[in-house]
Amino acid sequence: MAEYDVTFIERGEREAKFLVRGVTPAFANGIRRAMVADVPTLSIDTVRVIENSSVMFDEQIGLRLGLIPLTTPVGDFEIGETVTLALDVQGPDTAYSGDLVSNDDLVQPAEPDVPIIELKDGQRLELEADAVLDTGREHAKHQGGVAVSYRHLQRVEKAGEREEFADDDGEIVRGVIEDDTELIPTEEFDHDLTERYPDTAVDIEDVPNAFVFHVETDGSFDVDTLVHEAAGTLRTRAEELTDAIQL
Repeated sequence: MAEYDVTFIERGEREAKFLVRGVTPAFANGIRRAMVADVPTLSIDTVRVIENSSVMFDEQIGLRLGLIPLTTPVGDFEIGETVTLALDVQGPDTAYSGDLVSNDDLVQPAEPDVPIIELKDGQRLELEADAVLDTGREHAKHQGGVAVSYRHLQRVEKAGEREEFADDDGEIVRGVIEDDTELIPTEEFDHDLTERYPDTAVDIEDVPNAFVFHVETDGSFDVDTLVHEAAGTLRTRAEELTDAIQL
């Protein structure tokens, strides 16, 4: 198996930027697609309304509930298994995602402050909902990777002093550049190379087989889990293909 190298540029629980060297463009796109479509999350799919005297139709309530990210313990559920959540809020009050009560302590709203509906005096919303485990390939509400992108790493080399009457327009680049052995996010110099190298002419080129990923999750799990699970799905499919060819 080919060797590759991973370097984190920024690393948080839900958002990270990292460089991967030694992979092909096809693999980079494959891991991106796997993070978006192949890592399963729990999302509300079925709603049983007991009482809804709000101004919003049951279907609209169900749509909002389906878009609330839920923490998803990896490996504890199989595709199609469900968790039940309940909601009972009396007005005057606002029903938030944090008001949902789960029958599994490991499955909770990833954000407690997502508003569902504002209830006036005398209004009530009471319901039960089933969250099902599925993948983004089946529905976008199951996409744990809400923002997954990659760009070529770009290398900058100094090419001498700028000409005295050189064009003053900015030279815009986006992503991450490599200056000698230093990795620099382009937002640090407002994406304009002339800000970082004001008196220097530079050459910039894509580094072969080196890609910078920017990954953000919806809170169903952290970035590390998303990336590891996505890589696992690629390995599984590769093994299945190998077995099928050998047959």
